[in-house]
Amino acid sequence: MWFDGPLALSGAIANGGAVLAAQAMGAYFAYIGSPFIATTEARASADYKQGIVEGGAGDIINSSLFTGIAGNYLRGSIVAAGLDPDKLDAPGPDAMNFESSSGAKAWRDIWGSGQGIGVIDRVVPTADLVDRLAREYAAARERLL
Repeated sequence: MWFDGPLALSGAIANGGAVLAAQAMGAYFAYIGSPFIATTEARASADYKQGIVEGGAGDIINSSLFTGIAGNYLRGSIVAAGLDPDKLDAPGPDAMNFESSSGAKAWRDIWGSGQGIGVIDRVVPTADLVDRLAREYAAARERLL
């Protein structure tokens, strides 16, 4: 049976055209995450925001080591925590105790991020990001008409 409630689409949605594409595929709304981390109002650290700005899809590491659930993390934050992102342990109770050896903590030091960060080129106020998304959405919609 198909779910008939509101559907959200997420993943690499970082511009207005992607929001329109989500709607075209039947989603009620698109979930945008990482671009909002790189806004002046976000409570993320300046280094985290800069990591989003400087990163691209190739800098995303998928691992379940840090929280026990698969997630995407910025390569640079894993390296800064003293871990090798190319040789992460398999998840498990013993492996997940990396905080005691490195002092790193998931979310505080090891930062989540999505693959769509390649279009983020600077930290901006949230209002500017929302305005850009709205302009891009309108332009993409106009191209379809």
